[in-house]
Amino acid sequence: MASYLKTTPTREGWFGDYGGAMLPPPLEPHFKEIRDAYDRISKSAEFIRELRYIRTHFQGRPTPVSHLKNLSALCGGAQIYAKREDLNHTGAHKLNHCMAEGLLARFMGKTKLMAETGAGQHGVALATAAAHFGMDCEIHMGEIDIAKEAPNVTRMKLLGATVVPVGFGGRSLKEAVDSCFQSYLGQADTALFAIGSVVGPHPFPMMVRNFQHVVGVEAREQFLELTGELPDMVAACVGGGSNAMGIFSGFIDDDVALYGVEPLGTSSKLGDHAATITYGEDGDIHGFRTMVLKDAEGNPAPVHTVASGLDYPGVGPEHAHLHRTGRVTYTAADDKEALAAFFALSRHEGIIPALESAHAVAFAMREARNHPGKSILINLSGRGDKDIDYVTQTYGFGENL
Repeated sequence: MASYLKTTPTREGWFGDYGGAMLPPPLEPHFKEIRDAYDRISKSAEFIRELRYIRTHFQGRPTPVSHLKNLSALCGGAQIYAKREDLNHTGAHKLNHCMAEGLLARFMGKTKLMAETGAGQHGVALATAAAHFGMDCEIHMGEIDIAKEAPNVTRMKLLGATVVPVGFGGRSLKEAVDSCFQSYLGQADTALFAIGSVVGPHPFPMMVRNFQHVVGVEAREQFLELTGELPDMVAACVGGGSNAMGIFSGFIDDDVALYGVEPLGTSSKLGDHAATITYGEDGDIHGFRTMVLKDAEGNPAPVHTVASGLDYPGVGPEHAHLHRTGRVTYTAADDKEALAAFFALSRHEGIIPALESAHAVAFAMREARNHPGKSILINLSGRGDKDIDYVTQTYGFGENL
């Protein structure tokens, strides 16, 4: 029987009822060029060899799996483990696909990388890739996120990227995507729009998942070596969902329970959260079919979460499909839970997590109590250096949580 990854998506980029590529006519030939180039290089021994070299000698892979003994003892019940993508170069999983997209762009003869970013980790990773490959870089970022994630804006500029502030609409991730698509229309001959998650028109949901597959491959092998068995549960935060698909892909054909943790924000009221699968419905956004949070007029709704990288009213089409089929269970953690997990992991394990990753930590802390004798592996998708100023200035040091 063929594995899930070999058969999904279809040739046209459909994950069941979700995915596809709904593009304005001027962009159709450019996305076809990307699909054709990916088809040619993805099975190329030369491409695979160079990407593996980069991952080992530039990124510092493999990243380890750590047993969070103190947090496990604090929570009681299940033992909690973390795949340490915070130790990947630039501090998050994003570099896994950005270096690969840089290689793809070089193969295609492009001279510029451009993208949207929310928390700034994708922007930093893409700016890093552009510097490595000697390319120009243009990053679009909402004004709200620029203020919240100032350290990452500084990093992008130090790496040579042009950061374009986006001041319309909600001034966050959705608008950054809109702005970047508009800019890309005039530069597609020389630039690659390196989409930052498993979202967007085909082939990006498939391509980014496949570039992130290294996380799941490593985690599965490492967990087996560490414990002699597979984890009972694997969990990751989900906004667009690239870090989640990276780790899920390593266990998708195994008898392992998979959990995606969405941001519940401050309440279940529309506009107070970004829990798309929990509260959304089928719809189209940014050139693909998925689940979307919609307002009364049927347009993408305003969203909120303490974690800028999860601040999106849609979700990767593969996540919508995995929800529909029941292979992955999607749940949510609110801002307060994520912040409590942020402080708990910092104080009890000496690991400061990204606010995005803290949603997965919150899930593990909550579920551990109910599953004694079980094991939970979370994807610690990023480190919290980018968040410490915002968190401490806004919430102090957790005294009131």
